[in-house]
Amino acid sequence: MAAPTAEAKACKPVLRILALHGYWQNERTFWERTGSLRKNLKNRAEFVMISAPLRIPDPDDDSSAGVADNQREDPRGWWFSDTEKSSFNAMDETKSCAGLEESLQAVAKAFSELGPFNGILGFSQGAALVALICALKQRRDPRFQFDFAILVAGFKSRAAEHAEFYQQPITVPTLHVYGDTDRVIPGEMSQELASHFVNPVLLTHAGGHYIPVCSAQKKVYFSFMDSFCT
Repeated sequence: MAAPTAEAKACKPVLRILALHGYWQNERTFWERTGSLRKNLKNRAEFVMISAPLRIPDPDDDSSAGVADNQREDPRGWWFSDTEKSSFNAMDETKSCAGLEESLQAVAKAFSELGPFNGILGFSQGAALVALICALKQRRDPRFQFDFAILVAGFKSRAAEHAEFYQQPITVPTLHVYGDTDRVIPGEMSQELASHFVNPVLLTHAGGHYIPVCSAQKKVYFSFMDSFCT
């Protein structure tokens, strides 16, 4: 009988991964947008999504009054770089931000009430937050107990008050995924973030701002995750 292929092999037990969405998304929209990823990793991982605690202000509150949240997509964010407008841009170089502590508390609550988790995955601003959480884990913050992290289209926060998170090399095992044609978070920004980690695994793809799940990328996901299937 032929040996099972890497794709057919399953994790026993299946890894549990907490997933953090990008800016202007929420747990429901991120669940929908990760359908291919979840399908291809179903033998290795199950994903638990949570929404960021910060609601992005509606640009037209008057016209949307009385409209249900699920009809407006209920956009969320993990922190705001522009505290006056309650908005975020990864390119903003600011002295201070708003909302990070609330988001850390929300993630800590998920670990406490929905965990345990083997790993944590973040996309875009969610990946930037995961990097900060990895730094806190390295400092032995008891709220965040996990073995690995997957950061897709991640970036280093340019807020001065977040600089402390990058002062020491981070040893948490990480997989960094980014697109060569990503115009939202250019690959150079994801590479900059990866440089703050010790022995990061890098996965590039030819596309833009999304989570790739083609055959070549699946092999990298499988190889990275299988080392934690114990």
